[in-house]
Amino acid sequence: MTLRLSQPNWSPEGPNGNSPPGARTSAPGPAASGPSKRGRLSLMVTYGGWREHDFADQLPAVLGPLGIDCHRCRTGVEATEFLRRSPVHIAIVDVSIPMEADSPRSEPAGPRVLQLLRRLEQPPPTVVVRPPQPCFRDSARGLSDALRDGAFAVIDGPVRLEGLLEVLRRVVRRHYRDHWPAA
Repeated sequence: MTLRLSQPNWSPEGPNGNSPPGARTSAPGPAASGPSKRGRLSLMVTYGGWREHDFADQLPAVLGPLGIDCHRCRTGVEATEFLRRSPVHIAIVDVSIPMEADSPRSEPAGPRVLQLLRRLEQPPPTVVVRPPQPCFRDSARGLSDALRDGAFAVIDGPVRLEGLLEVLRRVVRRHYRDHWPAA
């Protein structure tokens, strides 16, 4: 798979000086600097799966050299805190993440994270990851709910890295005019 590296000095303002979806011109609160460096695309990944070497563990190694900051959030609380302090340009949301680390059997926090992303001044493109669906009706209903909540794409688990990278390429093509940041 080839990723197009057409804009070596990518900035959150985009190619025309306009802010792309999800970019904030001023971050709230005292943590305005946040972990994301200016000129790097910020990717928030929420995934609470139990598998070793899952896509969330592999993404930083694959996308980091391309100039993308991958930030993993294992709970809804972590995702909420990250959204408060840092801009997010693309989000990958696992709908089955727990709200808190010490209560993994609680109500899933993924739908809440999707609502928070949708309420941002400029919502980022969002890829929804969901567990395998037991039947067609549940699959269709879940797909409809995710798209209504603003999802760009929905991927059923277990997630293959190659498929996710293809979806991210499509996100960059559609929302960022094919400009993928370089290191």
